[in-house]
Amino acid sequence: MNYQETCEYLYNQMPMFEKQGATGYKEGLSNTLALDEHFGHPHKAFATIHVGGTNGKGSVSHTIASILQESGYRIGLYTSPHLVDFRERIRVNGTPISENYVVEFVDKERAFFEPLHPSFFEVTTAMAFKYFRDMEVDIAVIEVGLGGRLDCTNIITPLVSVITNISYDHTQFLGETLAEIAAEKAGIIKKGVPVVIGENHQETRPVFEAKAKEMEAPIIFAEDAPEVVSAHIMPNGGMLYTTKHLGDLEGDLGGIYQQKNLNTALFALKQIALQGYLSPLQDDFFELKNGLKNVITHTGLMGRWQQIQDNPQVVCDTGHNVGGWEYISQQLALVKNKQMHIVFGMVNDKDVKGVLKLLPTDASYYFTQANSKRALQSQTLQAMAMELGLKGKCYPAVREAYKAAMKAAGKDDFIFVGGSSYVVGDFLRTCI
Repeated sequence: MNYQETCEYLYNQMPMFEKQGATGYKEGLSNTLALDEHFGHPHKAFATIHVGGTNGKGSVSHTIASILQESGYRIGLYTSPHLVDFRERIRVNGTPISENYVVEFVDKERAFFEPLHPSFFEVTTAMAFKYFRDMEVDIAVIEVGLGGRLDCTNIITPLVSVITNISYDHTQFLGETLAEIAAEKAGIIKKGVPVVIGENHQETRPVFEAKAKEMEAPIIFAEDAPEVVSAHIMPNGGMLYTTKHLGDLEGDLGGIYQQKNLNTALFALKQIALQGYLSPLQDDFFELKNGLKNVITHTGLMGRWQQIQDNPQVVCDTGHNVGGWEYISQQLALVKNKQMHIVFGMVNDKDVKGVLKLLPTDASYYFTQANSKRALQSQTLQAMAMELGLKGKCYPAVREAYKAAMKAAGKDDFIFVGGSSYVVGDFLRTCI
């Protein structure tokens, strides 16, 4: 098989939650442990940082990786989902895993893993851990796939565990209340390993405190004494942060939600510094500053309030649930004196109505659907939106919806593309 054939094999021959939803989710660690033993426990060959949470874990993971990379470490980065190419998931110092490695891994190892009937994510995680060992990384930043306790990344014992926040998502697997969801996310807390909680809620804080006490793990709540005081949008779309002890910092990731993400990342980095992997952040200011300014360059992150062009201004964002849209809606409200066009689609297992309630009523909508079995039909989405006063036409694919928005928009207008990571992925793949 060539690379494209190998990717199709991975996507179509194994249960894949991102494409199938609930039928693609495999609970438990038995396959992960079997794969880990087969490959000789590769995750033990390097230090790790584990990042979970409902929203923001991708931005936090990429930010930590960029700053550590700027500090001279060889950094592995494992995240999901990918937007354009499978290789985005597995990087070393920002460079994606090679096509040849992916092909050779599957060709050589499929005889072992096929009888296990593993999920796509189980095989991908095993590939990532083996690749990081083969590439001799110093530290790997590992993003949790779904949940925490039973996620197949949860065989690592990291330098620090990070839980960004808790909101309602994947409730069919993780629980119906914030406390139940927090209990699943808290499953990544390891004995004696410090844990940083980015945001907390009166329902979730006792859950984290109890789990940390059980595991004798030092727990740090980043919101109790935030390092990042304020954030402002810069003309280039990035953010300017004011901090208590580190002066002003520039970040190239867009989105007002990045203030909380950076605050979380800085507390995680402090814990890493205390273990000797970094100088105190005040002494490492140059590396911190440059790492934060170059997250996109260093790690290839896309889809976080990403500005595509001006005249008309085009922005895309992967926010895909109520927690994410609470921030996106605030940022859309900051767009002044521009006619707004929104290319919008969602998957069918999210709180669609909850997100629709956060959307601006004075925008023109282009309802669409991503190339995914989980995509909500655009006609269904349109009908739900119309009940809330949102008006627009339906389009069978993201490309057609975007072309219609571009045709309708004047040079001073604003176009937003989002609602689902898969909508953004289709947009970046077929429109840019």
